[in-house]
Amino acid sequence: MVAQPLIDTGCPGASEGVWARWRASRPELRIDDWRHLVVVAPHPDDEVLGAGGLIARLRSADIPVTLIAVTDGEASHPGSPTHTPGELAALRIQESHNAAYELAIGAPMRLGMSDGGIAEQEAELTDLLTYVLARLGGPGVRCAATWRHDGHPDHEAVGRAAAAACANTVTALVEYPVWMWHWGNPEHPRVSPESAFALPLLPSAVAAKARAMAQHRTQIRPLSGHPADRPVLPAHVLQRFTTPDEVFFQ
Repeated sequence: MVAQPLIDTGCPGASEGVWARWRASRPELRIDDWRHLVVVAPHPDDEVLGAGGLIARLRSADIPVTLIAVTDGEASHPGSPTHTPGELAALRIQESHNAAYELAIGAPMRLGMSDGGIAEQEAELTDLLTYVLARLGGPGVRCAATWRHDGHPDHEAVGRAAAAACANTVTALVEYPVWMWHWGNPEHPRVSPESAFALPLLPSAVAAKARAMAQHRTQIRPLSGHPADRPVLPAHVLQRFTTPDEVFFQ
């Protein structure tokens, strides 16, 4: 996740209670025939927030997961007096490796694109994702990327690129929301209930997701006492991602 202004959605966010009832009414996401998942994350930690439980559940069934980190998250704390973008990137890369270990997946494939500028590199990203998906190929391969209507420019650009790459390779796509839980509500026109599916998580998957999120220290703890170094993911934000289920659009 990155501290960048959201796209104006014109909508106040719903409470967690409202979202919990909505999630409970969604049909279950079926993953019985999946044999390989490619997860595309705009920033280090997005894959954990939006799909950490899915990743843990697949790995518990020994299904391989490939993680693609589009940026290194160097823009998470603009104006920080204590950390340069390069220093932040180095820290976030290590955090991403540590989180991947907690989820029992290999080190992420790093693309090193510009944090906050993925839309300008969307065509290149589409080509790269098409190449990866084409090499994997075959039935049972799925791609998970941030939702195309998530309200964050980088998230939406990744979602569009992944959708185009999936169309190029006839790969099934699922999209995971991250920011939607904060600005949206179930009545918002962007939130299409007919395409939303819930994935129940076993306690072991919830625990693995929590351990992975705890590795992203630069995001959940202050870098210093300076206002520009405040956490991007304070406790009230993290609470949205500790539920015993996850939602995906497909």
